Formats: sequence, structure tokens, C-alpha cells
Amino acid sequence: MAGKKRPSSSMEEPTEEQTEKAMASIPSSSKVSEKLKQMERRKVRKALDKERRRVASEGNQKSESKSESNTEEEQNPESELKQETKEPVTSVASTSLTQPGLHLDLFRGLSSQESSVREEAAERLVRELRDVQRSYEESNGENGEQGDPVKLEAEKDDGMENCAPSLRYAIRRFIRGVSSSREFARQGFALALAAVVAEIHAIKLDSLMKFIVEELEVSSGMKGQEAKDNLLGRLFAYASIARSSRISEQWMSDKNSSIVKDFVAEVISLAAKKRYLSKPAVSVILDLVNKLPEEAVLTQVLEAPDLKDWFERAAKVGDPDALFLALKLQERVKAENDVLGNLLPCPFSADKFFARDHLLFLSPCFKESTFCLPRLHGLWPVVVNMLLPDMPALEETNPTNRSTKKHKKSKKGNSSEDSSVNLCNFCEVVIESSLLFSSHDRKCLALNFLLLTLPKLSASNLQVILSSKVVYCLMDILSNKSSWLYKAGQHFLTEVMNFVGENLDRRIAAIVSLQKHSRGRFDNITKTQTVKQLIAKFDNADGCMHFVDSLISLFVDEGPISDEPSDQSQTTDENSEVGSAEDKDPLTNGNGTGSDTLKNWVIDTMPRVIKNLKLNSNLKTLTDEEIVRFSEDKFKVQAAIMKFLTVQGLFTASLGTEVTSFELQEKFTWPKAAISNALRESCIRQLQVLLEEAQKSEGARILNEIEPNDLASYFTRFVETVSSIPSVSLFTALGDEDDKAFKKLLKMESKLSNEERKVSPGTDSSRMHAMRFLLMQLLLQILLHPGEFHEAAIDLTICCKKAFSFLSQGYSEEEEEEEEGSAPQFMDVLVDTFLSLLPHSSGPLNYAIEQVFRCFCDEVTDAGLIRMLRIVKKELNPRHLAPAEEDSGDEDEDDFLEIEEDDEVAGDGGAGLSDESEGIAEPGSIVDADDEDREDEMDVDSATNEDDENEDSDGMDDDAMFRMDAYLAAMFNEKRTSGNDSAAQSQFLSFKFRVLSLLEIYLQKNSGKTQALTVYSFLVQAYVKSHANTGGEQFRQRITGILQRKIFKAKEYPKFPENQVETLKKLIEKSLKLVSRSRFKDVSSLAQNATFWLLKITTSVNCANPELESVVEVFRNTLVDYFNNKKSRLKLGFVKEVVRRYPWVGTPLYGLLIEKCCSTKAEFRQIETLYLLDFIMKSYEKDSSCSSKLVKKHLKIICELIGKLLTNMPQKQSRRADVRRFCTRVLNVVSGLKLNKKFIERLTPEVCTLCEAQLGAAFKPFKTEE
Repeated sequence: MAGKKRPSSSMEEPTEEQTEKAMASIPSSSKVSEKLKQMERRKVRKALDKERRRVASEGNQKSESKSESNTEEEQNPESELKQETKEPVTSVASTSLTQPGLHLDLFRGLSSQESSVREEAAERLVRELRDVQRSYEESNGENGEQGDPVKLEAEKDDGMENCAPSLRYAIRRFIRGVSSSREFARQGFALALAAVVAEIHAIKLDSLMKFIVEELEVSSGMKGQEAKDNLLGRLFAYASIARSSRISEQWMSDKNSSIVKDFVAEVISLAAKKRYLSKPAVSVILDLVNKLPEEAVLTQVLEAPDLKDWFERAAKVGDPDALFLALKLQERVKAENDVLGNLLPCPFSADKFFARDHLLFLSPCFKESTFCLPRLHGLWPVVVNMLLPDMPALEETNPTNRSTKKHKKSKKGNSSEDSSVNLCNFCEVVIESSLLFSSHDRKCLALNFLLLTLPKLSASNLQVILSSKVVYCLMDILSNKSSWLYKAGQHFLTEVMNFVGENLDRRIAAIVSLQKHSRGRFDNITKTQTVKQLIAKFDNADGCMHFVDSLISLFVDEGPISDEPSDQSQTTDENSEVGSAEDKDPLTNGNGTGSDTLKNWVIDTMPRVIKNLKLNSNLKTLTDEEIVRFSEDKFKVQAAIMKFLTVQGLFTASLGTEVTSFELQEKFTWPKAAISNALRESCIRQLQVLLEEAQKSEGARILNEIEPNDLASYFTRFVETVSSIPSVSLFTALGDEDDKAFKKLLKMESKLSNEERKVSPGTDSSRMHAMRFLLMQLLLQILLHPGEFHEAAIDLTICCKKAFSFLSQGYSEEEEEEEEGSAPQFMDVLVDTFLSLLPHSSGPLNYAIEQVFRCFCDEVTDAGLIRMLRIVKKELNPRHLAPAEEDSGDEDEDDFLEIEEDDEVAGDGGAGLSDESEGIAEPGSIVDADDEDREDEMDVDSATNEDDENEDSDGMDDDAMFRMDAYLAAMFNEKRTSGNDSAAQSQFLSFKFRVLSLLEIYLQKNSGKTQALTVYSFLVQAYVKSHANTGGEQFRQRITGILQRKIFKAKEYPKFPENQVETLKKLIEKSLKLVSRSRFKDVSSLAQNATFWLLKITTSVNCANPELESVVEVFRNTLVDYFNNKKSRLKLGFVKEVVRRYPWVGTPLYGLLIEKCCSTKAEFRQIETLYLLDFIMKSYEKDSSCSSKLVKKHLKIICELIGKLLTNMPQKQSRRADVRRFCTRVLNVVSGLKLNKKFIERLTPEVCTLCEAQLGAAFKPFKTEE
């Protein structure tokens, strides 16, 4: 049957009608046997000659063999190939081997998977059929085929009387083959049919088209797949005819022929049957049109029946194929014709076609083109070519030529403008209003079309396709990884990034579009790094300048920023997984501040652009000229950003939104709608960041520069110039005090800047430079917080006058009156000013303070240092540590703070570490004794010690804290009234960290001064106290880092005179107390390191033995406490390390250790003491004199210890081994010193017996002395 599905390995099966006719022409075996029986019965035919019998029998044999072969072919088609390999190929077209014939095996080659095999089979078929037809025509239709009893097919009235039977059979096979659903069958048979029709002109086209319809007719009884195969077969057959060029040849030979109209009508009729046939039918018609001359297209194709009706109903039903055909026909003939109906404007032009009204009319056609997804309909490339006929200009594809060709006018300027208008109309009407507003498939189609336009887009047109609704759609897709279109959105974004590449204009256009329509939150919403990666590519000055200009335009531009939610949330698709628009608006987070969000992104982005500016190679390989050029380029970018932030953050115009400065020759613009105070504050903060980055990057300035790129000086001059414009004023109305401080800061910076240019590089130059940046940071801080910083600003200007002598010239009378009286020292005022600024200073202001402090830290007074240290030590809520263990509730020395209360024996200045160490750290006790202000400072410290005593005993003295620092007083007051303890603790902790940074800077340059001991003392106190508060881990790590890096491991350490050993002794005593009593391991570890450091300083002091004995006495007391108090946490391994480093500590303790080892009842501590004793004895092996003195002095007690040890041997075997090892060591030392006799004399007989039994061979040398 024609529509039956056949296996790919078999030949085409004949139809039922053909099978019946073939079987009817062949005599059957049953009829032959019946005739023979009649002859035998009647015996009438006995006279028949033998020849007739022979002929009859041969005929029966041939018919039986033919019938069997046909049956086998139907039942087992796969065996056909095997039989053909064994039997010679037969020709069914002729009865003689000398005549041309048709080989049936070639039909199987048309279904091969390999295209080369199909092409070869088609070529051979064409040659054989051509030869058969030629032979048939030469014989006038009379040859062996005509008389052959075996017919391929019965004669039909198919209009192919002029064709040889083999050719007629082959055509039938071709037509059936194109309707086969077997893989590759349609391609192969269609190829053969096209070649045969093109080569053999005996085939009549009208008869062939009629025959195709008859053979592949779709009846009502056919199933779906069978009907589909027949329809597709007709389509492939028509395509073969169109590609054979026979239609164009026939029309060229006879222009009155209607073959073109008939063919187009047949194809249109076929396209109307099923939707999936429409698109390939258009391709068939276009194949024909491409082979016809223009005249034939106008008179035949356009006049074909039903074509006009098809075009007229296309827009109503949404037929993209009809629109595609109309556009291709218009492109082919370029003539006005009403056959195209309303699809194309008449007269036709691209501007009229892309008019908004016409696009609205055609929008159903574009929407319905989704039926062929994932492939893109052929209509879209045609539309792209019409929208963007020209490639991008040279200057846009080559970013290096941008600046030189920017202002040249193109000859096709008008055409480019028209293309932009058309593209804008098409995107708004078709893409945004039709496709993006619809289903997921149509959204995907819209993204695919936009990708199709990328290769031809200019930078300006990139913003057209990345419109607000496209960006909204992208954000909706990429914000949800489970979205159906997530991969499509990712692919679109990747292709856009690839299209942008290294082109500067495209990159800027992409960033501006994405951020403008997402209100600066594209990366946040889509959870990508798209915008960040694009911004990171601005690594040269030209690119940064262009980008900054674009950001300024985006900030000032009042273009509409739609607040509508994404179309994705309004989709009418049933499968849409996105919620309604009422749920949320992802662009504003529900606060409705989209415009401010975008402007805030612009403000935050500008300073980050400068970080991308980098040198292309290593700084060491560049010349000074290259470095200077890079510095100048970077300064231009910094200056442009600084001017923008200054104008928008500091100033406002009273007359309009544009102001021109004739002095600067620049025009300044503000947004028409006044920006919010939050945005202005953001501008000021970014100005501070900009100045901070400039200050950090100026460390590598070229010293030979005549005019260094000084951003602080440029900022000062710019502010003064803009302030002088009559119509411009500061946005924030400053009070009298703030205004006075503002002007003083500007004036002071200007003076310092002028003087800095005069002096040579050095200490003074560095100090002035750092001070100028601090002045500018403080000026901006005044604008951020009016009324809070004017006092600090005035104090800082006074410090500048004290620090730089040239500023003291020209004092006004008012200023002199202000400074009358007993003025404090310059550094004390400077430190107090810093301490008043640090609690609520910004990061950039804090950095500027650190840089100034770094320049002046050598001049810090002891009083100023003490003020900083007390802030680090103070606690907002000091309290005793909560009991951590069951036995910690007793009032003992387990807790460090409790140690201060319980220890009533030590020192005149009180037992607490806080009190003692503050007394130790008094400026009068460790600074130069000739200091003139020593008494005053001691009075101050004495008063502070009283406050600390009150704090440690009573919890907190708020009045004392109020007197100490105004900021702390305000914080305490706020905490007391509001009850917000955590916020106050966080603020105060931040304050402490900033003070610690100053202390670290101080120690970098002053670790060898005696003040380092003061810093150590306070830091240890702060470290121990921090354990009373939760959340102080970071604070403790910071203190530990400073102590380890800047004090314990510093290259220099304090040098003390002999009379200061008592101070070291007290500190060592406190450290040992922490080692032995603290239940915190980190505190104990820190105290051990501190002890080593303090002993190192003590060793360096050339003092007498009595003074060293006082230090040893501290260790003796600690060891006594270790043996007498079970709660002592002292590790003798620590004492062993002390003895190893400083042997002068261990020798005086030897007797005490032996005595305590004899008397202690704790077996573990006894064994640990033996280790220590053994180590001390071992350390004197090489010094026989010292070893002899040590043993002789303690020989009696050593003998008592051995006797006790051997009498009360431990139960554990390992400990018994330790006892034997120690006793053996003692015997060896005594024997080596020739003290055997004295040793034996002091041993009792019982002990000698035990020595002999327990020590064995080690005691044999002593037996001779008995």
C-alpha cells in the first residue's frame, strides 16, 4: 500500500492493485494440474505432440519460480540482500543482455544513511533510465520489454505513454519512496526524482503532477500517520519538480503555458491542508521563484489562484509563512502589486513597513511564528536584514579609533537614523508589547530575535534592544533558577557579553541599559556578576573617563524610569510560574525609591572605577616618564569624579539647574528634581573615600615632579571657586560655629599646601601632607554632621599652628586672645582631638588620623599615652567573671579580678594588678626624671588610680568617666537612658579598636622606649578584663597580635637603669600570678610570654646580685604557692623553660625545690619537681665548680630526698623509673665530684640498703666507702 510503513532494509513494496494484476497475469499451478487430469480421463488428447507438453511444462516451472520469489520478497525482505550476493543481477527491463536495463538494487541505495551512497545511487538510476528511455525511443516503443510476459506493472492511463515501462515504474517507485516514513528515504527518492525529471524531458509535468495527486491521495479511511506520510510525500515530490528547473524551462519555451500557475496552486492547496505544511510549501514556492525570471513571477506566480486570498487572511489568522512569502516576493520583484494585500504597504518601503500601525496589524503573524521552535522561523532573518541593512561603522568595531573618528559624519547618517527609528518601533510594538507580554515560548522567541540582531547592532542601538521590558524579563528569568527560561536567559546574557567584548561604546551602553532599567540592582536581582565584570574591564584612563561621563549623564538625565513591574509577572501563559505584579516589586524592595537607588549606584560606582586603573607592567620596569604619564591620567579621572561628587553633594544652584564657571570654563548641571539628603550624604562619603584612596596611592609619587597631582589641594581650590559663584551656595546651611570652622579649615589647607611646595621632601613635608588630608576629611565631616565637629576642627587648626612655626606668623588679635592662658602641650591637644574624633569618625577620617599620628607619634607625651591606654582598658559594664566551675564560687585567687581583692600582702600601692601596674606605668616612674611636668602628670595619674580603684571595687564611677572623656560620658548616658547595652558595647568596642591602631603605630617607632612597658601593662589588663564580657574574642586577638608583634618579638626592647629593677620585679610578680592562677589558657599563655620578655629586660640591666635576688624571690614565692595550694595552675614545664633561658633564676631555687619535693604529698607534683631538679643538675655538668658548690651546699637534703623517694616508691611503674633515673643522676654527679664518702656518711644504713636494692650497679662505687 502507498502509505504503509516499510522497513529501511527492504525494497519498496508494491501496492495491492499492482500485486493483484501481477498475480492475474501469471498462470497458477492448480489450473495446470486440473487440465492434465481431464486429458488422462478422456484419453482424447493422447495425440498431442510432445513439444506442446514440453512448452507447457516449462511455462509451469517459470510461473512457479516467479510466484515463490514474490512470496519470499513479501514475507522476508531482509533475505533479499543475501540472495543478491549469490545470484547475478538480473535486468527486468529487457529480455536480452545486450539491451539496457534497470537494476532494482539501486532503489535500496536511495534509503542509505550516507548521503554519498544516496547520490551515487541516484546518478546510476538517472544513467540507466536515460539509456532505457533512449533505447525505447529509438525502437519507437517496440523492444523486448513490450513482449515480455512478465510486466513490472499493469498499463495505466497516467499520461506517460511516451515513457519506457521501466521509467514509468521508476517514477512510481520514486513517488512512493518520498511518502515513506523510513529514515533518509524521502531525501534519497526526492533527489532521484528531481534528477530524473530534470534529465528526461519525455516526462510531462502536468501528467506527473496529476499522477502525484492520484498516487498520494489522502482518503477518509486513512489513519493519521498514513495520511501524514502521503501529504509529506506530495510536498517532497513538488519540491523535486521545483528544483529540477523543468517548470522554468517549459515556461521559457512556451510563455502561454499555465504550468507555473498550476504548480503554485497545487502547492498552496497542499499548504492549506495542514499547519506543518505551510512553511515548507513556502520554501518550495521560493525555490521555483528563484529559478523564474521576474516577468514570470509577476504574471504567473503572483497571479496564481488562491495566492491573494492567502495573503489577505494571513494577518487575521496570524500566518507568518504568508508574510515571509510576501516579503521574499517583494524582495524578488521590487514592484507594486495589490496581490500582496494588506501584508505589505503599497508603495512598499521599510519605513512604512515598520510604522507602528502596520506592525500592530502584523503582530499576530509574528506571534504565531513560535510554532517552529526551537528553530527560528525564516521570517526573522528577513526582518533583521530590513531593520539593519548595514554593518556597524568602523569606529564602533575598532575601539582604538573611537576618539579620532567620533565626530565624523557618515554619508549614511540619515539611513542609520531611520534604522534606529525602525528598530525602536519594532522592539516596542512586536517584542515588548506582543512577545514579552505573552507565553514562555514567545518570550524565548523574543530573546532569540534579539540575539539575531547583535552582529549588526551599533552601540547606540544596543540600548534599544536592552529596553526596560527586556531587562525586566531577564531579571524575572534569572532571579529564579527553576524558571523554564533560565537557560535561555543565561544564554542571552552570555551572548550579549561576548558581543560587547572589548568595545568601549558597547560596554558603556550595556552597563547603562542594564543598570538604568534595573535601578542599579541588576547583579543583585539576577544573582550574577555581569555588571561587575563589565566595569572591571575599564582599565585605562580613556575608558574610565568615557564611563564616568556616561554615569554623570545617567545621574543628571531626567529620562523616565518606569516603575511598572515586569511583564513576566503579568503573563497570560497558563504555564507561567511567576506570581502576580501585586506580590512584590523586586526593583525597589517595597520602598518605592527606584530613582534614588539608581543614583546611589552611580555615586557608589565612581570611586570604584579608579581601582581598575592599573599599570600594564611592573613598576620597576617603567621609566619615570611612563609613571608620571600614568599618574597624570589617573589624576584626570580622580578630578572628574571629585568635581561631580562635590557639585552634587555640597552645592545647589538657586537659578535653574545649569551654572557655568568662567574661571574653570566648565558647566555644572544638577537634576531637575532636587536629590534627597541621603544622596547628598552619600556623595560626601564617597568624596571621603576618594580622598582616602588618593592619599594611599601617593606613596609612590615621583619626587622630581614639579607639580604633583595633589587631589586635596585641587579639591580645596575647586570648593573655593564654586563657592564664589553668586548663584551657587552650600546645600547645607551651616551655623555660625560650623561656618567659621569650615572657612578656617579651607584657609589652613591652602596655607599648608603652599608651604609644602616650597619645602624639600622630608619629615616636615610628610607632616604637612598628612595634615592637609585630615583637614579635608574633617571639613566633609562637618557637612555630614553639622554641629558636632566644629570644636575638633578649631582644635586641629590650633595644633597646626603649634606644629608648624610658619603658621604662627600673622595671628589676628582675636586668635591671640583665644589662645591666652596656660595652654597645654601641643601633642596632648592633638591626642585629645583624635580621641574625640575616633568614636564617631568615618573610615576615611580614621585613616587620615592614623597617618597624622604616624608622623607625630614620636612626640606623644606620657599623659597622652596614658589617656589612650585607659580607653582600651575601660569597660562600659565592668563586672566580675561569672563562676565557670563548681569550686569557683569560693572567694579564692582563681579569678584574676578576685586576685586583686584577695591579695592583701603584696606592695604598698595595693594588691590589684590594675592598681599596681598603673602605678608602675606612671610617667614619673619610667620616663626621664628631668621631665618638667613630672609632678603634674603624677598628680593626674594618682587621680586616675583612685578612679580605677573605685571602678574595680564599686563597679563603675560614672562621674569619673564623665570627667575623663565627653564621648564616653555621652555613651554611658545613652546606655543608662535607653537600656541598649549591646549597641553601646559595639560602639565602644569599635572605638577601642581604633585606639589600638594608634597604639600599634606608636609601638612601631617606640618599642625601645620605656613607655613600651606602660603600653604592655595596660594592654595585659585590658586583655584579662575582656574575659568578663561576651563577644570580646576579636578584641583579645587584636591585643595579642600587638603584644606579640610589637612588644615581645620587637627588634628593640626597653632599656632600664638599675634603679628601675623594682618596677620589673612587680610586673614579673603579676605575670607569674596570672600564670599560676588564671583559669583561662590564653591568659596563662600570654603571661608566660610576658614573663620571658620581662626577664629578658631584667637580664639586660647591669644590676647587683641583691636586686636580682628580689626577682628570684618572686619565683620562690610562686613555687611555694604551687606546693602549698592545690588550686595553683602553675606548670613546672614553664619554670623549666625559664631556667633554661635564664640559669641565674634556677640556681637559687634548687634548695627550695629539694625541700618541697621531700615534703609534698602530691605524687604527681613530686615527680614533676624531680624533672626540674634533674634539669638544673644537668645544666651544670660542664661547669664542675658551680656543680660542686651546688651539691655540697645541698648534700644533706639531697640525701634525705633520696631516702624518702626510695622508702616510698610510687605505685606506677613509669614513676618508679623516674625516681630511679633521678637517683642515678645524683649518684653520678656525686661520684664525678669525688664526694662519695661525704654522701655515704649522710645516708642511714636503711637508705643504703634501699639504694643497693633499687639502684644496683649505680650504687656499687659507693659500697667501698662504707
